[in-house]
Amino acid sequence: MNTTNIKPNTFKTKAKEEIAKALQLSMYFGIWFCALAFLGATSLDERPIPLSIFGFALIKAALCSKFMMIGQAILPIKVNKNNGIVNSLILESLIYLVIVLGLNYFEAGIHGLIHGKDFISSMADFGRSNPLHVVAMSIVYWLIVWPYLLLVGFRLAIGSTATLEILFGNKPPSSK
Repeated sequence: MNTTNIKPNTFKTKAKEEIAKALQLSMYFGIWFCALAFLGATSLDERPIPLSIFGFALIKAALCSKFMMIGQAILPIKVNKNNGIVNSLILESLIYLVIVLGLNYFEAGIHGLIHGKDFISSMADFGRSNPLHVVAMSIVYWLIVWPYLLLVGFRLAIGSTATLEILFGNKPPSSK
């Protein structure tokens, strides 16, 4: 039996699944981050609204999705059916929140380096150096991550097909 044919197909399949997951998660975060960027620009009455904020939001979404996937690889999402999805995932949601928050601090440090500032002091300036602002952002980020984790937990508990059928209805069989 030739096992070399099995491994590349398994790797290829796994790679496709990971890429699809990364794209879906990037789109999810991208929609949220673009909406928040748009809200921020309109709150500040910026006219015209700079399109670059949406590019940065999409880049941040892609990075955030990668960090979430790394977090899931380190701490896989597990659902205990006896505890329910919410109780099973509340701790993971807080851990993933820390990951997203850490990414934002790191991003602030990189942004500072790009503008000729010190990395550590730029990280300290994150959230306008206002702990209450960081707490407010953390709540918003948790509200972004939580529905995603619930969806993943739902998929783990009842399966992908059942989840899709519940969310989008049952497709009638196609006639060929």
